[in-house]
Amino acid sequence: MQTSSLSQRSTKATELNAKASPDFAAKLAESKALLQRAAAEFSPITQASSLGAEDVVITHLINSLQLDVAVFVLETGALHTETLALLERSQAHSKAPIHVYRPQHESVIQFVRDKGQDAMYQSIALRKECCGIRKMEPLARALAGQRAWITGLRQEQSSARADVPLQDDSEVATKNLSKFNPLAKWTWGDVWHYIALNHVDYNPLHDQFFPSVGCAPCTRAISLGEEFRAGRWWWEDEAAKECGLHVKK
Repeated sequence: MQTSSLSQRSTKATELNAKASPDFAAKLAESKALLQRAAAEFSPITQASSLGAEDVVITHLINSLQLDVAVFVLETGALHTETLALLERSQAHSKAPIHVYRPQHESVIQFVRDKGQDAMYQSIALRKECCGIRKMEPLARALAGQRAWITGLRQEQSSARADVPLQDDSEVATKNLSKFNPLAKWTWGDVWHYIALNHVDYNPLHDQFFPSVGCAPCTRAISLGEEFRAGRWWWEDEAAKECGLHVKK
């Protein structure tokens, strides 16, 4: 993604990024088949959506395939207004139910009271404590009783995700929970090609060079040459840039 001119800043993400891989049709077929198998063999199953580009593609696939898969969003209490607006539109138009999980209010208030509202900038430990309250605890509730979940992880997103498989059974033994990553092999261009081709509603933050969308205090736009997730927790070392949702113990 480029930010080298003002004219580019007014360019839609679809116009700037949509470029299908030569084998896009095969990737799409593989993703559809994976979702259909996951829905048939791993019920109950749910999709985790951050309302970013990858996730709106997956929700669109779930709806178009008429799969029995619910969607959940972690509304952390610190999301951008653009993300909250997209959440409302998604709930209004999605065939698949979209459930919203929020952090325990008292836990948030106590954290802010004891550590401060900007504590995440002070240390990695405090940032992860905030993520634990706003994301990890609600995630546990969202996944309770599920046999599997679906995410928008892609191998191209970062070096830490370069080996993301289509199906991850590494936590079956400990949590009886499989993870499906139907877009694991997709490129950024593939994602936006699908969005443009199918007129998928997406987060307007992507038009402002936010390839990865998270909480407002912890997400910024990226510049030319930066990795996809460079705008997440940009003040931290690269190796620490996960909130815990996709970190294996």
